[in-house]
Amino acid sequence: MTDQNTQFYCILTAVGKAKQANATALGIPWTFAQMGVGDANGADPTPTEQQTQLINERRRAPLNQVMIDPNNANVIIAEQIIPDDAGPWWIRETGLYDAAGDLVAVGKCPPTYKPLLSQGSNKTQVIRMNLIVSNTANIELKIDPSVVLASRAYVDAKVLEEINKLDSKQSVRAATTANIALAGLQTVDGIALVAGDRVLVKNQAAAKDNGLYVAAAGAWARTADADSNAEVTSAMLVAVEQGATLADTRWQLVTDGAIVLGTTALSFQNVTQGFAPINAPALVSPTANTPAQFDSSPLLATTEYASGMGLQFGPRTRHYNGAAQLVLTALDVGSMISFNGNATQTAKLPPTASLPPGATVRFIRSYAGPSVLTTISSDDGVAKIDAQAGGLVSSFSLQGGEDVFATWSGVAWILSGSYTFRINQMSGLLGGNTWQRLPGGLIQQFGSGLAMANDGNDGSSAGVDTYITFPIAFPNVCVSVVGTHYGHKASLSVITRNHSNTRFTAETSDSNVQSIRYMAVGY
Repeated sequence: MTDQNTQFYCILTAVGKAKQANATALGIPWTFAQMGVGDANGADPTPTEQQTQLINERRRAPLNQVMIDPNNANVIIAEQIIPDDAGPWWIRETGLYDAAGDLVAVGKCPPTYKPLLSQGSNKTQVIRMNLIVSNTANIELKIDPSVVLASRAYVDAKVLEEINKLDSKQSVRAATTANIALAGLQTVDGIALVAGDRVLVKNQAAAKDNGLYVAAAGAWARTADADSNAEVTSAMLVAVEQGATLADTRWQLVTDGAIVLGTTALSFQNVTQGFAPINAPALVSPTANTPAQFDSSPLLATTEYASGMGLQFGPRTRHYNGAAQLVLTALDVGSMISFNGNATQTAKLPPTASLPPGATVRFIRSYAGPSVLTTISSDDGVAKIDAQAGGLVSSFSLQGGEDVFATWSGVAWILSGSYTFRINQMSGLLGGNTWQRLPGGLIQQFGSGLAMANDGNDGSSAGVDTYITFPIAFPNVCVSVVGTHYGHKASLSVITRNHSNTRFTAETSDSNVQSIRYMAVGY
């Protein structure tokens, strides 16, 4: 008779003991497959090792779950769920059957009635057998998933287990900013914690102690969703709700590889640092890595990179007052160098070996007097500077107030700016013949030559026409030529005629050949 002194238990049958011994000795897998329940014909049963069947079995069905007790490695827990449409009968005895159909364990359970709904009550009944064995090494914990009926507690636990494995964790109230004692209610980042608050601990002196914790009056414990190796993996993310400095930030675990909680050093990184707020209408002061100088890959071009490439004058732009030669390097590409000394100064262009075509440096010579120059030479003294009309030279000189852009073409330094305007537009200014191209395209030419003699005072020339050739040919047309006599007969008149793009003739009223100067205009 069942009373307060009655014991409920489960034992292996003789067949069960023999099969376990055989599995242990020979390494043969042993699998539990089904559970039976019975009413023992209304009696109070006493399980024996010699049983091969239950006293009065009412139902046998596949196991819903079989596992090793997490608190005792020698205890096997077998479970069957009896659905609500089974019954009605009492349950007083249980039996465990292996895959061969043999009764290998028998148990006595507290009497419980399994009703049907037609009786006015109904329930889904969970029956468990806790079986103590000497060795679980060769017991296969297998069930048929097609017959499993999960309890609500099992589903809740399983869902929570899987959720806890996700990298995105439930937010924390605050995050640490320094090493703390993992015990007691305290203030973290300006937040007075209360028991139960979740906290991101990321600054411990022993980085193995970093992680997610629950604040408590005593010792802190890791949160339920981050207290096992499977739940704490690389790229784990957590948001911080409050804090004087870390409110609304998100932190990512950046420790790679396998993690053993409490042993592996854990490192967290603020993945919102430097980013615009989510609701920002535009990026605010975004930054990026600066590519190497002269990089031509698809990397983003920062303002620092643009500065170094000459899209704006670079960080090495400077004013130079020194007397020693200024030696430039590749880092000076994209810079502006101004010379301000009161005496002649010299500079050397960057070495060309590492420069790409298009590398440019700008030079400016401030005005300190008509004879104060700056001489700029190629880096190795070899003629690498395009002198425009004069071919390649090894150096050139800036006059006061001039500027020049020196651009490496891959073969020579190409010059442009006010310096080249002087060189190209006033060619041979100090000589007898010269020319000048005005900004609107008009060309002025100046020079000297011999005018033919007039022997009849009628404007006609004696002898064969003698032509005076322009320094350069007018590209389109010569519009006008004006000549003047110079010498001891200043009153002589000069007539020009036979104008073409390349030459003209002149004569004076004198009977002898005379020297003249002229100015021609064309385009």
